[in-house]
Amino acid sequence: MFKFLILVFLACFLTACSTIPSTPRNTENVCAIFKQKPSWYKASSAAYKKWGVPVSIQMAIIHQESHFVADAAPPSGFFSWLGFGSSAYGYPQAKDETWSDYQSKSGNTFASRDNFAHACDFIGWYSQTSFQKLGVQKNDARNLYLAYHEGHGGFKRQTYNEKPWLLTVSNKVAQRANQFQQQMRACGLQ
Repeated sequence: MFKFLILVFLACFLTACSTIPSTPRNTENVCAIFKQKPSWYKASSAAYKKWGVPVSIQMAIIHQESHFVADAAPPSGFFSWLGFGSSAYGYPQAKDETWSDYQSKSGNTFASRDNFAHACDFIGWYSQTSFQKLGVQKNDARNLYLAYHEGHGGFKRQTYNEKPWLLTVSNKVAQRANQFQQQMRACGLQ
């Protein structure tokens, strides 16, 4: 009986370990990412079909925000202890309030920020909202990222112009989206 319980425990432990999301080995090559994680291509393609935001842009935003780490969160420290920290979490680094807004308005009530398919859908939804509210085109990675980072109100007020570092990051996101698009063409994914 004792051996049986040990075997059951080990089986449960190994099953739990195998379901823990892992970061792709090569986060610089979207083809390598999709080869390692085919379900991610399926998820990002579904978000593209639903919202019209290219897979390469979704992946570039997730790369920038979390480097494909499911439970990514801003560093905690003194300021977060005082209540000044960010609630950003997961693949999309979405804040609590924005994520709740997405859940209620998209109908994806049980969505989770550490679920890759939900993160892609969120980015598509947020970009669609940016298009509707701000006129940002869905293939404009730079401005989609600025609206994503600053929020729609901040983008409208052009708060990003006060943050030279953010302008640099948004250009980097646009370059990565182009790089990912070229890689996808080369490996026949889009």
